Amino acid sequence: MGRLRKIVRHATLAGLLAALAVLWLAACGDAQDGGPTVALPVKGATRTPTVTPTYTPASLPSYTPTPIPTTTPMPTPTPTPTSDASDRAALIALYNATDGPNWTNSDNWMSDAPLGQWHGVTTDADGRVAELIFNNNGLTGAIPPELGRLANLKTLSFYGNNLSGAIPSELGQLANLQALQIEKTSLSGAIPPELGQLAKLEYIYLDGNKLSGTIPPELGRLTNLQAFALSNNSLSGAIPPELAGLANLQWLWLAGNKLSGAIPPELGQLPNLQGLGLYGNGLSGNIPPELGQLANLQWLWLDDNSLSGVIPPELGQLANLKELRLFGNRLSGVIPPELGQLANLKELTMNGNDLSGCIPSGLRGIPYNDLAKFSLPDCAPAPKPQDTPDRATLAALYNATDGPNWERNNYWLTNAPLDQWYGVTTDVNGQVTELILDENNLSGTIPSELGQIANLKELTLNLNDLSGTIPPELGQLANLQSLWLGNNKLSGAIPPELGRLANLNKLVLEGNDLKDAIPPELGQLANLEDIYLNGNKLSGTIPPELGRLTNLQAFALSNNSLSGAIPPELAGLANLQWLWLAGNKLSGAIPPELGRLTNLKALQLSENRLSGAIPSELGRLTNLKALWLHGNSLSGAIPLELGQLANLHELRLSGNGLSGAIPPELGQLANLSWLEIAGNDLSGCVPSRLRDVPSNDLESLDLPDC
Repeated sequence: MGRLRKIVRHATLAGLLAALAVLWLAACGDAQDGGPTVALPVKGATRTPTVTPTYTPASLPSYTPTPIPTTTPMPTPTPTPTSDASDRAALIALYNATDGPNWTNSDNWMSDAPLGQWHGVTTDADGRVAELIFNNNGLTGAIPPELGRLANLKTLSFYGNNLSGAIPSELGQLANLQALQIEKTSLSGAIPPELGQLAKLEYIYLDGNKLSGTIPPELGRLTNLQAFALSNNSLSGAIPPELAGLANLQWLWLAGNKLSGAIPPELGQLPNLQGLGLYGNGLSGNIPPELGQLANLQWLWLDDNSLSGVIPPELGQLANLKELRLFGNRLSGVIPPELGQLANLKELTMNGNDLSGCIPSGLRGIPYNDLAKFSLPDCAPAPKPQDTPDRATLAALYNATDGPNWERNNYWLTNAPLDQWYGVTTDVNGQVTELILDENNLSGTIPSELGQIANLKELTLNLNDLSGTIPPELGQLANLQSLWLGNNKLSGAIPPELGRLANLNKLVLEGNDLKDAIPPELGQLANLEDIYLNGNKLSGTIPPELGRLTNLQAFALSNNSLSGAIPPELAGLANLQWLWLAGNKLSGAIPPELGRLTNLKALQLSENRLSGAIPSELGRLTNLKALWLHGNSLSGAIPLELGQLANLHELRLSGNGLSGAIPPELGQLANLSWLEIAGNDLSGCVPSRLRDVPSNDLESLDLPDC
C-alpha cells in the first residue's frame, strides 16, 4: 500500500510503457548484415561497448489503450455511414485484396458466422468491428481502402505480414482508431497526411517498412498520441517542428531513415517524452540545448548522424536519463562536466567524435561506456569536501546496510557533493533534507546515527530488506515530515520517541514484524495526516490519545493482533477519510460516535470480534463508499438508515449474527456494486433492485423476491 500511495514518485501506466519499451529498446541492437550488436549492459559488468550501429528494432507491442482526453480540441472526421453489413463488406475486401485463401489462419472468414467469430476480428456490443489484429498471418497484397469504412474500429494491427503498396488515405476516416500498428511489412509510398485527422489515436507503429517521402506535419495534431514509431523506412526531409504539439507523447522513434536538417528545438516542449530515437539518419547542426528540458527522458539516442558543435551542458539536467548515445557524429569541444550529475545513467557512448579536454569525474563509473576509446586524461578531482556530520552519517548508513550491493549507489562514499549521491537531496547550504532509498536492496539495520541529520524532512527506506529495531534516535529529527519504513523486516516495538516529531505528516511502518503496543505518544503528532501501521504484530488496545490527531486523513491498523474496544475518541478525527481496523481481535460494540466522521470514505472493521448492533448513526456517513463489517459477531437488524448512504459502492455484512428482514431502503443505493449479507439469520424477502447489484451473494440466502 505504501508504494502505491507515493503517486508522485511511482507512475502506473507510464511505468508499464517503460517496462515494455525497455524490452523493445534492448532488441534495437539485433545484428544486421553481420554487424555487431549493441546490447544493454549486464548488471554489474564493466565493459567497453561495440558501437557499430544497427537499425532493426523489434516492434513495440500493440495495445488496447484507455483513451486520454484531448488537450487541444480538433475536428473529428465524419466517417461514411456504415452498418454491420458494410463492416462485413470491408472485411471481404480485405480478404480478397490480401490473398485470404492462403492466410495462416482464416477461420470462419467468408462464412455466415458473426463477425466476432472470424479469426482476428473483435466486435463491440453492437456487433461492429472494434479490432483487427492479424500479426504474422501471411497477408500478401495491398491494404484495401474499404477498411476506412470501419467506423467503430479502435485497433488495427498488421504486424509481420507481406503487405505492399501505399497506406490508403481512407484510413484517415477511422475516427475512433486508437492504435495503428503496421510494422515489418513492405508498405511503400508516402505517409498519408489524412492520418492527422485521427484525433483519438494513441499509438502509431509504421516502422520496418519501405515508406518514403517526408513526415507529414499534420501528424502534429494527434494530441492523444503516446507512442510514435517510424523507424527503419526511407523517409527523408526535415523532422517537422509541428511534432512539438504531441503533448502526451512518451516515445518518438524516427531512427534508420534518411532524415536531414537540424533537430527541431521545439522537441524540448514534449514534457512527457521518455524515449527519443533519431539515430541512423543524416541529421546535422547542433544538438538543441532545449532537449535538456525533457525532465522525463530516459533514452536519448542521437548516434550515427552528422551532428556538430558541442555537447550541450543542459543535458546534465536530464535527471532520469538512463542511456545517452552520441557516437558517430561530428561533435567537438569538451565533455560537459554536468553529465557527471546524471545519477541514473547506465550507458554513455560518444566515440567517433572530435572531443577534447578531459574526462569529467564520475563518468568512468557508468556501467556501459566507451570512454576508453578516447585518449583523454581524467579531469582533476574536485577538492575533497570538508567533512560534515551529514557525510559521516550517510557513510554509516551505507556501511550498516550493505551499500556495495544496493541496487543504485551512484557516487556514494565519493568526494562528490552530497546532492549527487543517489537518493540524497540537499538544501542551498549542502545540508541533507531528503534521503529516498526505497526499493533499493538495503539490508542490515538502520543506524542510530540517522537521528543526527538535523535538517532531514523526508526519510524513505521502504520496500527493502532492513531488519532489527527502529532506532529511538529518529525521534530527534525535529524537521522530519515524512517517515517511510514500510515493507521491511523491522521488529521490536515502535519507539515512543517518534511522538516528538512535531512536524511529521506521514508515518508509514506497514508490512513489518513490529510488536507490542502502539505508543500513546503518537497522539502528540498534531500535524499527522497519514498513519499506516497495518500488517505487523502489534498488540494491546488502540490508544484513545490517537483521537487527538485532528488532521488525520488515513488511519490503517489492519492485520495486527490489537484487542479491546474501538475507542469512541476516534470520532474526534474530523478530517478522516479512511479507517482500516480489519483483521484484529477487537471486541465490544461499534461506537455510534463514528457516525460523526462526515468525511469518511471507507470504514473497514471486518474480521474482528465485534458484537452488538450496527449503529444506525453510520447512516450519516454520506461520503462513505466502502463499509466492511463482515466476519464479526454483530447482531440485531440491518439498520434501514444504511439506505441513506448514496455514495456507497461496497456493503459487506456477511458472517455475522444479523437477523430480521433486509431493509427495502437498501434498494435505493444506486451506486452499490458489491453486496455481501450471507452467513446471517435474515428472513423475509429480497427487496427490489438488490439482485441487480453486479456482485452479490443473494442466491445463498434462499429468500424469495419481495
